[in-house]
Amino acid sequence: MCLCHTKRKKLKNLSILFLLSIGFVLMSYTTLNTHRYSVKTVVIDAGHGGKDQGTHGKLLKEKDVALSVALKLGKIIKENLPDVKVIYTRDSDHFVELNDRALIANKNNADVFISIHCNSSPHNDGVHGTETYTMGLHSSKGNLNVAMRENSSMLMEDDYNNNYDGFDPNSPESYILFNLYLSAYSDNSLNLASKIEGQFKRRVGRHSRGVKQAGFVVLWRTSMPSVLVETGFLSNPKEEKYLGDPLGQTYIASGIYRAFRDYKKEIESI
Repeated sequence: MCLCHTKRKKLKNLSILFLLSIGFVLMSYTTLNTHRYSVKTVVIDAGHGGKDQGTHGKLLKEKDVALSVALKLGKIIKENLPDVKVIYTRDSDHFVELNDRALIANKNNADVFISIHCNSSPHNDGVHGTETYTMGLHSSKGNLNVAMRENSSMLMEDDYNNNYDGFDPNSPESYILFNLYLSAYSDNSLNLASKIEGQFKRRVGRHSRGVKQAGFVVLWRTSMPSVLVETGFLSNPKEEKYLGDPLGQTYIASGIYRAFRDYKKEIESI
């Protein structure tokens, strides 16, 4: 098969995905306009896992920190919001495909999807702070690099070419699709993300790098308000120590919980 034919096939697949996304958005707007929105189910996604360790520091692996924070977050939600059903994409150290993470949320009709991760800046160990992402067009190369790193997990999947219709997480051209992406849940996602970063800054005492947007496949495939939380930089020695401390992890989980609680209260009062 010639290279030009392969490229045309990939573009055709991306175009089909875009049309399906538009169709879903139109149906989603209809649903949102005819049903009062409530928050009864949250899916908590611990990034990476198993053979996919994610990024790392001198001592810690992203997959382990993400799992610890995710489990702590779920526990706090269960204790304080008993009316909310908590579902984990993983509750142990095993590999879950990106496609399956979104599928878990969609199949369970989740009202919110929260993905937990750790950041890295290998060429500058002074970079620190939290970031919360929503699905959207990256506004900087830095945002794109974060999305590329997190999306690269799909390369560990056995059939990733077919699962993602030729999407290449290492090719900037593949992210053109996300320039056209529309979501009925963008406003709610941004609302929750802002609340999370606000809690980190005002209550947890973390340095907030703000709310950002980029093309994360795991968020793109979810059909509910979704955020991806970068809890800190494992490449920063001071922050790695904080992220490895059970108390630090509890503070992070508590900040996300309070943001989720406030979001739930606000959205259900509309």
